[in-house]
Amino acid sequence: MSLATNGSSSSIKPLGQMNLDLLVDALPGATLFDLGELQVELEELLGVNVDLLTPGDLPQKFRDQVVGKARPL
Repeated sequence: MSLATNGSSSSIKPLGQMNLDLLVDALPGATLFDLGELQVELEELLGVNVDLLTPGDLPQKFRDQVVGKARPL
């Protein structure tokens, strides 16, 4: 699995206003439950709202642009 930040997550904001957008390239066989569990664990650990998206969740017309701007973690 690989994670990358995308969108507004790449900029600095006060912690209370932060929403962490993560692009997830999940391993084969990963389920929505696995991704949901990861999201909950990250929110609890980091104390901010986390949005997880896979490249397949993105509209085709924006996918290449978003993936190209993503910063690997």
